[in-house]
Amino acid sequence: MSESGGTRWPGSAANSADEAWLTAIAEAAAGDSQAPLELLVEYLTLLADAAISGRRPREHELAIVRELGRRAAEQGIPAGRVVDLYLSAAWRMWRDLPDVVPYRDRDTVRASAQAVLRAVGEAIAVLVDSYQVATQQLVRQEESLRRELVDDLLRGDPDVSGIVERAEPFGLDLGRPHQVVLARPADGLPEGDTSVNMIELLILDRFGDREVLVATKEGLLVVLIPATTPSTAPRTITQDVGTLIHDALLRHRPGREWRVSTGRPYPGAYGIARSYEEAREALTLADRLRLEGAVVDARDMLVYRVLVRDQAAIADLIQAVLTPLTGARGGAEPLLLTLEAYFATGEVATDAARRLNISVRTVTYRLTKVKELTGHDPGDPGQRFALHIAVLGARLLDWPTRDLHAGA
Repeated sequence: MSESGGTRWPGSAANSADEAWLTAIAEAAAGDSQAPLELLVEYLTLLADAAISGRRPREHELAIVRELGRRAAEQGIPAGRVVDLYLSAAWRMWRDLPDVVPYRDRDTVRASAQAVLRAVGEAIAVLVDSYQVATQQLVRQEESLRRELVDDLLRGDPDVSGIVERAEPFGLDLGRPHQVVLARPADGLPEGDTSVNMIELLILDRFGDREVLVATKEGLLVVLIPATTPSTAPRTITQDVGTLIHDALLRHRPGREWRVSTGRPYPGAYGIARSYEEAREALTLADRLRLEGAVVDARDMLVYRVLVRDQAAIADLIQAVLTPLTGARGGAEPLLLTLEAYFATGEVATDAARRLNISVRTVTYRLTKVKELTGHDPGDPGQRFALHIAVLGARLLDWPTRDLHAGA
């Protein structure tokens, strides 16, 4: 390029006249395609030499073009714009060649045309290949950085300043309240599942251009999203997001069962880790309690978390109240199932029977058996509370399958 441009064109065509010619072509092509003319370095030279001498591009020239393709990808310039830059430069050069190189016969023109077209093809092939490789590397690098950031956020990395700096390129303002939503398919989450991209697009479309991170962790789909309501506010966005994500997942992969849990929103980096732990614990508790709902809210699980916190006390309650059920014919499980359905249906025997797919007489018989064995009447308001809490505790501690004091 001329002195005003600051870049000189290398190669055999680099005398002052050729420099002016190549500079004019580069500037016009860059203007047409809106791409940096620096991406044309070496490319115009090899085209000019191909037209004048008929030689094929040399390896070092193609290596420079390859580097330019990588650089374009790293700068985020669209591939189509880069290819358009190269094609625009090629046709402009070809248009000007008769004025620069005096052709004497038709064979010379034909040979020159073939040489230029061959050079354009080889250069663009190298350019596009390099661009694609660089783009794939950038995507893998961003995915790795995203995964590491999500892992550190969910773990509650003590390096707060460092994690704030790393979150900035992803548009995360850690000073705002965030919440974590977890989704787990019944059949496991395979590597490279497309649900991640689908959910990210869904959240961005639903809530606008806001900072969102979607990743996978230990077989779970993890969604990190800003929350506009404080943790003490009535439930609004928390439950809505869980339902929204669950419904979208069902549409994305019909026939696949999902369970979704939402943590409460908290501010700061540590708040994200806290919301994650709540959402993860909600999933575990929902499984232990055999809840039917596909979407669980950490707020609804608070009472169960209280039970889990004091396992020694709840184990004593189970032992004192429910242990006699093991002496029933068929063991304690049928009676536990009946109590569970009875309490879940508002203590209506007919609804409990329908839920268990047994007769009302069987339900009534089992409730009577519970009263006989435990001394607690499920129909007595003063006695059913202890029974209900004991049944919940039994599900949380996996009793009677698991010994009450195992691992205590």
